Amino acid sequence: MPRRFLHRRLAEVAGTALLVGIGTGTIVAAGNAGGIPQWMMAIAWFLAVLVPVALFIRISGAHLNPAVTLALAASGRIAWKEAVPYWTSQFTGAFVASFVVLLTLGGGGHLGATLPANGNIVWTFAAEAAFTALLVGAVFILADRGEGRGRWRIVLPPAAVGVSTYVIGPLTGSSLNPARSLAPAVLSGTYVDLWVYLIAVPLAALILAIVWSPMSVDVADRGPGREEVTR
Repeated sequence: MPRRFLHRRLAEVAGTALLVGIGTGTIVAAGNAGGIPQWMMAIAWFLAVLVPVALFIRISGAHLNPAVTLALAASGRIAWKEAVPYWTSQFTGAFVASFVVLLTLGGGGHLGATLPANGNIVWTFAAEAAFTALLVGAVFILADRGEGRGRWRIVLPPAAVGVSTYVIGPLTGSSLNPARSLAPAVLSGTYVDLWVYLIAVPLAALILAIVWSPMSVDVADRGPGREEVTR
């Protein structure tokens, strides 16, 4: 395996582990402490995405999310041959993080697993799909236009996650990320309505990828961690 591909995979493992560890770790810690305001949870998830994006975007593109990788590949922004290595790295990072959370903070709050409030599957499906589209749209802007002067555009995906956490977090858990939902669910044995997140999120990402083609820019201008575009 060429060194650059190894570096990308390791960056996705580490980045996804940071995202899941900070985010779900906050959920578990907050539960152990008796709860925190939702705005604080939103900030925690904003930072959970921003930190690994800032650290790894120039190595792997900082997908950190199988749905994001799916959308980038389906829209032609990365080559399909990159998708599977990214997915395996992301799920690996998520499981490592959830295991560390379990060892350090205990298994409270189902390890931060996502659960529909009051079992409302229809609302959960619609809300997760809508905010996944918002997240993927933010990623597409960053992928097509680059980081921007002062790297300000790297804030867009974390902001989408933070807003989602604040708005739908109490109702759906605000997943937007199959790896983030699957790892704590498996390690805590919480499978209730897990399928909703594993279908709604990738489906929304795929639909947006189909309707939002990449801008006509040189591949090299789309940032690091991207192979030549092939359909």
